[in-house]
Amino acid sequence: MSDKPTIVLVHGAWADASSWNAIIAPLQAEGFTVLAPPNELRGVASDSAYIASFLAQRTHGPVVLVGHSYGGFVITNAGAQGGEVKALVYVDAFIPDEGETVVGILEGSTSALAVADPTTVLDVAGYPGAPEGVAEAFLTPDTVHSFFAQDLPEADRLLIVAGQRPASFIANVTPSGPPAWKTIPSWAVLGTADLVIPIDVQRRLAERAGATISEVDASHVSMISNPGATLAAIQAAVAAIS
Repeated sequence: MSDKPTIVLVHGAWADASSWNAIIAPLQAEGFTVLAPPNELRGVASDSAYIASFLAQRTHGPVVLVGHSYGGFVITNAGAQGGEVKALVYVDAFIPDEGETVVGILEGSTSALAVADPTTVLDVAGYPGAPEGVAEAFLTPDTVHSFFAQDLPEADRLLIVAGQRPASFIANVTPSGPPAWKTIPSWAVLGTADLVIPIDVQRRLAERAGATISEVDASHVSMISNPGATLAAIQAAVAAIS
């Protein structure tokens, strides 16, 4: 059995496990067990409970837990609730403190999503079982092309438009719980050309968490457009806990 930690990758909103493909293959080639579970995108509490349960049941031994974007909320809440999580890695991600929400963190920032009328950047649709008055949001094609993944080739952006998994609005307004980063060391990869979570917001959150910070000239999906930065942060986390 390998003595390497298991790497668990948690995707964000409008994504699925395939958003980690450029990270998974190189890590597998180095002998790591890599898992990329589904993030249900229905709310911080339920999404985090699912990932914590996944960690408890599907991993054995040390874990490096990695989250992208909204996945940062999930790993912050799940990291101390399941499995033997020894390191957290945030990639273009929210790093919330207790009581914070996605909407609250982005309020007043230059984020493309911090707009008065969300329907200018999102397509909204109902879904079965949603609480009264709650819907889910898809990125409009223009939002994907201009703000979400602007440094990817057009063909890749079109794949995101076609295959995106929507997030419930509940996920954006649910307060975060006690943060795992207060007891687990963290690393943060900051995309300097991120138009969804602007670099100044990312930097403030990462510094507050005491994360080891690296920056990369990339969009909100830097793990796709410039995967080397994410791989380096994961390797640094592995080295630190080994």
